[in-house]
Amino acid sequence: MKRENERIDDLQYKGLKIIQNKEGFCFGIDSILLSDFAKEIPENAKVIDLGTGSGIISILLTAKTKLSKIYGIEIQKEVAELARRNIKLNKLENKFEIINENIKNIEKILEKNSFDAIVTNPPYKKEETGIKNENKIKLISRHEIEANLEDFIKISAKMLKNNGALYMVHRPERLADIIELLRKNKLEPKIIQLIYPKIKKAPTMVLIKAIKNAKPFLKIKEPLIIYNEDNTYTDEILKIYNKK
Repeated sequence: MKRENERIDDLQYKGLKIIQNKEGFCFGIDSILLSDFAKEIPENAKVIDLGTGSGIISILLTAKTKLSKIYGIEIQKEVAELARRNIKLNKLENKFEIINENIKNIEKILEKNSFDAIVTNPPYKKEETGIKNENKIKLISRHEIEANLEDFIKISAKMLKNNGALYMVHRPERLADIIELLRKNKLEPKIIQLIYPKIKKAPTMVLIKAIKNAKPFLKIKEPLIIYNEDNTYTDEILKIYNKK
């Protein structure tokens, strides 16, 4: 099943594995942290994964929750095909389905106001910022070329049920924009957690949970530190990786 320039990684969680294209965009710890952050998704939930990539977040959520169905939306045809192969590899055909489409168009395919939760690890960089990689797959995965932050939030608001939850991982420097756009679209930020590479370093990621049409009340969770000073994983990260 593995092809040239691909590898199969053991996710070390309930026997799950994932095929990755070594020349494409490989998942990082942000996807692992988001899947753990969203593990409270209720039983029998209908879920959307916006910008699913290889399917890593959805694959982990099928094992960490009792969701009934998750739809992975992926605009890049070759990446969507890789996600379908990962579904087959893990025998998840009855729970995880890929839709090869721009996230902006899914309201024409799936029923609006009908989903319990949405998870997303969207492109972090604005279209005209940062060093652009020549690899098209990486470029679209990292930069807001096909859809921007507002697109991801607007479509989430349209697809979620009342009181449905949006779970997102992003960069701290975009936090003000994220909160502004969430509230503009009646998604109330409820939980924020900052992720630090080390205790004395600045945060590099932020996890956000927002609820559709909820009343204002924001909880700031305790910081999550990835590495100890000796570059080993902290106990909190080992627990997320199921190694403690």
